[in-house]
Formats: sequence, C-alpha cells, structure tokens
Amino acid sequence: MQPTSGGRADITAKLTFLVKKDEKPYVHTEALTGASEPHYFAEQEERDVTIHDGRLASAAFSLDAQGFERHERGTAVDDLYDDTAVETVYYGEVEALIKEATGASRVVVFDHTRRSDAEQRNIRGPASRAHNDYTERSGRERIRDVLGEEQAAELGDTPVAQINLWRPIRGPVKRSPLAVLDASTLDPDDLLATNLVYPDRVGEIYHLAYNPRQRWYYFPDMRRDEALLIKGYDSRRDGRIRFTPHTAFRDPGTPPDAPPRESIEVRTLAFFD
Repeated sequence: MQPTSGGRADITAKLTFLVKKDEKPYVHTEALTGASEPHYFAEQEERDVTIHDGRLASAAFSLDAQGFERHERGTAVDDLYDDTAVETVYYGEVEALIKEATGASRVVVFDHTRRSDAEQRNIRGPASRAHNDYTERSGRERIRDVLGEEQAAELGDTPVAQINLWRPIRGPVKRSPLAVLDASTLDPDDLLATNLVYPDRVGEIYHLAYNPRQRWYYFPDMRRDEALLIKGYDSRRDGRIRFTPHTAFRDPGTPPDAPPRESIEVRTLAFFD
C-alpha cells in the first residue's frame, strides 16, 4: 500500500542491539525465570538511530522488497481482548488480508499475542531489542510444529512464508511505537542466532547487531484501522526478503501523559502453490 502523507519528520531514538561475540547468546525467558523481564546472557548496546517516517516515504513498501507493508484495514471485532472473537472472527480477517496482499493460496493462523506497557495489563510488554522472530532453523521447525511432520513432508518444495499482522488495539499509538528495518539494508552477518530457554524447550530467534548501513522506519500514530504486515521467514532463496528485524522503541517526542501502547499480533504461515 502507498504510504499516506501527513506524517512527522524523521526522529533520532535509541535502539537496543546485541554485540557480536564468539559465543552464541542465549536468553532465559520469563516463563523460565518467573520474572517480568527475560534474562539476557549477551552483551547489549544502545545506539542512536535515525528512524524514518514511513508515511512520508516516496514509494510503497512491500513484504518482498523491504519485509513489511502497511494496510488500512479495519476489523469487525469490537474487543480484541476477547479470545473467542479473535479466534472466530479476527483470524478470518487476517487470513483474507494476507491472501489479498501476497497472493498466497493458503494461510494458516497458528497463534496470537497481545502486548502492552500498561502496568495494569497482565500481558507481555513490547519487545525492546532489535530481533527477528524466526531463524533459518526455527522457521523450518515452526512449519513442522504447526502442520505436523507428515503434512510438512508432503509440502515438499512448496514456498512458505511466516508473516505477522500487527495492529493497535487502541490508537493512535503514542508510546512504545514499532520500528521495522528496511530489510534490503540488512547484512545477513548481523543476524545473531540466539537460544530462548523455556522450562521445557529451547527455541531460537535472531537478534540484530548494529550496522550504520541499516535503514529503519516507523509509522507514527498508528490507528486501530491500520495493520502492519511483517515477514519473519521465507523459504524462498530467490532474492526476496526473508527476515525482517523490528523492535519497540521510546520516541523522545512522546508526551509524558501519553496512553500506554496496546497491540495484538497474529502469526501466520502463508503457502504459495
């Protein structure tokens, strides 16, 4: 979708990265520690980064060229905290939008999560380190987890992409907005595979090392009727974007009385027969 006009000027904000080391970084998740924040066994650093206003961009963004794209698309679900409504109505809306945007022949929703930096909400806070949800290894594993070994094997070489749909539950978003990397500026060597340690398993995501060539975007004041698609993994190796790092950040221009950010992200697998 073509970015809209009426945005803000570019801003400079601090983003958090991991520092490249010889040892593989790992994280003890909140589920393992029982704490409100994960415990990182890795060196982290904050960098001042220019974050460009995607609403002022002169060209459209796309999942295959940059790794993300914004759509103006409302939802019929009044309460996005209602799991029943989300699973019976919203999932169908998500599937339809991703099919329309990508040409996928089949879209499978496999979970959703909500995030808020409101203290009264007993849900996950915004992810505050630059990361990508899947790696080369865990992207393939997720397909098997969702479909089962037999159906995943039957897919053979069928192209598949993991795509998230991110939406504000309430808008406009003033606090903890989401920054996304133009993944055409990503150096694959800056993707740092990181173990996520849970009580019963070990997952893997990519964290990101800082690189001055990276170009970041955000869409200020995102509304409830806007949706951001983010590609987390693509099985195809034909030059299109395969991984898209992103992170929440603190906008230095956020008013002190700004309402907390509340958002929902739905995770899907899109198949291309």
